[in-house]
Amino acid sequence: MKVKDKVVIVTGASMGIGEVTAKLLSKQGAKVVLAARSLDKLKNLEKELNGSYAIKVDMTDEKEIKNMVKKTVEHFGRVDILINNAGQGYDAFTTDIKIDKFKYLFDLNLLGPVIAMQEVIPYMKKQGEGSIINVASGTALMFIPGMGAYSSLKRSLVGVSLTAREELEKYNITVSVIYPYITSTNFEKNTIKNGVMQDEGDSPPMPGDPPEYIAQKILDLINSKEAESFAHDWMGKR
Repeated sequence: MKVKDKVVIVTGASMGIGEVTAKLLSKQGAKVVLAARSLDKLKNLEKELNGSYAIKVDMTDEKEIKNMVKKTVEHFGRVDILINNAGQGYDAFTTDIKIDKFKYLFDLNLLGPVIAMQEVIPYMKKQGEGSIINVASGTALMFIPGMGAYSSLKRSLVGVSLTAREELEKYNITVSVIYPYITSTNFEKNTIKNGVMQDEGDSPPMPGDPPEYIAQKILDLINSKEAESFAHDWMGKR
């Protein structure tokens, strides 16, 4: 699907991968819905991106997610592409997982994207086409100590996504998954941490991919309609 003149919802659009993806899609001629909790940041971005539309949304709140899609259709008359990007990391060994935090991240990283999908799919069916991109994580392909809670949610998102892809193919709706690796954003800074810290003497953190690199991967995935896209080829060898 070409993005020019298409209406695209980008969640988590106030920073990082979401912000850079919104900018790239707008440059390509898309009408971008900027969705996140930080309305002030979104409003500044709205001024920068021609034809964009800022909507404040908490992706853990079912009513707000439904309102996001409703306001998108009221404003633009349609919705063509959904990019479920909003999310947060959680570093905790299994014995240290805080159940309240795990439930919160379940709502944000898994249930929120599913609700958003449920809301846009009926419109896409009526339009005869659509594209949904769900942002997973390289950790969904790995078993890294301290990341079990986070990676399990991303694995679940992959499972829902690729199953939905099979279910929606007959409606010309494509569901795809992208797996970022380490990315140079504030994601790690905003990650919830319970007892998992870098040991003194460890080697410095690996340099991350620029968010622009992942944004281009997302655009390429929309255009190609492939099922999966990996930040690096070695990630797909599983």
